[in-house]
Amino acid sequence: MKRLWIAGILLCALLGATLANAWYLGHLTGELTAALEESEALAEAGDWAGAQAATEAAFRRWNNHETYLHILLRHADTDLIYAGFQEALEYLDCREGGEYSAANARLLLRLELLSGAERLTLKNVL
Repeated sequence: MKRLWIAGILLCALLGATLANAWYLGHLTGELTAALEESEALAEAGDWAGAQAATEAAFRRWNNHETYLHILLRHADTDLIYAGFQEALEYLDCREGGEYSAANARLLLRLELLSGAERLTLKNVL
């Protein structure tokens, strides 16, 4: 009976850790999404410096969590987001409005997909 209790406690702990990770990742990607949407609005208004500053701030936030993200997520997913930030920043440097908007949209979609993949849903469990 003792082994059953230990197994139950371990399963509950793993479930709690999974839910906490999903919540934290959702919170992080939500903040990044907000910053990138602000950057898009600034670029559309012609404020390239402001757009670049907002994107760089989001990129720094992503990099500050790099170890955590690489441990808990697939490296291919985190690498795509890293590359997406680099692409968006390059287009901001060149002031390529259309290309930047497309790169930013891809980056936003990747963040959304990353967050969605970690949520506890029936689709993800099956």
